[in-house]
Amino acid sequence: MFTVTDTSLSTRFPIYTRANVGEVFPDPVAPATRSLLLFESELGWRDAYIRMGAFETNEFPDDEFCILGVAGGYCYLNASVMRVFGERAPGLSWKAIDEQFFGAQPGIPDYVEQPGDIRPDLTEQLEQTFGWVFSITDVDQLDRLNDHKARTIDLRASRPDFSSMSDLELWEYAEALFPFHRELFQEHIYVTTLTTVPVGVIQTVATAVGRPDLIMPLIAGVGQVDSAEPSYAMWELSRLDPTSDEFASGFEQFRLDFGSRGPNEWEARSPTWDTHPNIALAAIDRMRLAGEEADPRAHQQQRASERAEAAETLLSIVEADSATHGQLAAAIAASGAWLPARERTKTNNIRLIQEVRVPLRELGRRFVERQVFDEIEDFGLVLNEEMEEVFGPTPEGLTERVRERRSTHSQLAEREPEFVFADSPSDPSSWPKRDDVEVEPLAAGDSIQGLPGCPGVSEGVARVVLDSSDPTALGPGDVLVAPSTDPSWTPLFVPAGGVVVDVGAALSHAIIVSRELGIPCVVSATNATRRIRDGARVRVDGNTGVVTVLD
Repeated sequence: MFTVTDTSLSTRFPIYTRANVGEVFPDPVAPATRSLLLFESELGWRDAYIRMGAFETNEFPDDEFCILGVAGGYCYLNASVMRVFGERAPGLSWKAIDEQFFGAQPGIPDYVEQPGDIRPDLTEQLEQTFGWVFSITDVDQLDRLNDHKARTIDLRASRPDFSSMSDLELWEYAEALFPFHRELFQEHIYVTTLTTVPVGVIQTVATAVGRPDLIMPLIAGVGQVDSAEPSYAMWELSRLDPTSDEFASGFEQFRLDFGSRGPNEWEARSPTWDTHPNIALAAIDRMRLAGEEADPRAHQQQRASERAEAAETLLSIVEADSATHGQLAAAIAASGAWLPARERTKTNNIRLIQEVRVPLRELGRRFVERQVFDEIEDFGLVLNEEMEEVFGPTPEGLTERVRERRSTHSQLAEREPEFVFADSPSDPSSWPKRDDVEVEPLAAGDSIQGLPGCPGVSEGVARVVLDSSDPTALGPGDVLVAPSTDPSWTPLFVPAGGVVVDVGAALSHAIIVSRELGIPCVVSATNATRRIRDGARVRVDGNTGVVTVLD
């Protein structure tokens, strides 16, 4: 163990990666998040795999992490488990899973089959589940998902007056929500995984007939993407006089509806648009600089039209093959339900985490007043098993411990964690500091090859932005160059002419949202934030995944 947040690691499934999970937890995991919510996420992931028939309960350890893990303070995802799923799933493979979830990132070892990986009986169960996927053609057909949406919205609407509650009542309120996170996360992984089924069919058919250019248009413009809704709302607010009563009331409604979003939003210690409204206000201010041509709803409608045209084109190509035509038509219809469903599951989780965060922030505020904590966010540096001490007669005994953890967290945040490891990680002290990582900058005429994220081509001034809470460096038409993105970044997409991201894959959350907003996007452009000079003029080709420095 290198830090207090580090977890056990699996020996049965030994390969761990930052791919995908690095978008969710770009920074080191705080002790509270690790001990309160992360294992609930682990259990929810297992529940999802067991529910769809991919694994059996006895394949996972009882009381230890396996699918997720924390090493050197950073969250990792078990690539071995994901690959076994790919090998068991009909029509998939470990390579397909790597492509969809991890993108074009280097350093992941090839898959080596282990005893027990191939399970024809589980493949048969999965086949039945996959067949059911095609019966869903509208996100509103997923009753469990939409029940979760209603329940999480109600939690916010019925939030009690935390200031009137005792310390213990605040904790008990937050603690009672933890099991619900497991339920919500199960649905998130269940839906996320099943989304790959219709998308996989679209990819296979389009590639087989020599039209891979139709893949991106077919998985864009689907509508009903909950993670895109804040950007639409921000745009409408940006059209109002910021000194008007209409803006004031509209912004209060915005906080009620979308206040759970924010940078690093899975982390309980992080700020949100509700707790730190200045972050959202700054993004709205930047949108005011954009002309009407940047209206995200207009872009979404354009992508929807392009999706319909692409569907018609691809279906006409395979019209003579009735079986392929029928399968493709079903996949296109199903993807229109499952892609927005995936974003809905994430939004549901984020709303719940906010309802855990707010009472804990009230506890943090009180302990700052009592001089036990230095900052409100210090509540996030306390482990679950230390809560008895928090409510005991001498909570000030935690003060120095929390300060040490804050210092450790800051030091780890300066490091570049290894992208992948097998069996055990290297000592974090050996990881390079982010500022010390040297790469050769791109000169005029040079290019980076990434993966297409959203179709379209744009040219503009590159703005390297490392923190979504600071949108001020990005002007209308600029190309956003970011290390990784979650939906809290998407308001920055609206005025941007294009988006380039260091990591990401076809089904990354932010990529789904960028496609809805109609912003040319390239993901998995390795080290783009270091190789592209801030202020350089670049061309972003979202059709081919190529980013070129023009001057």
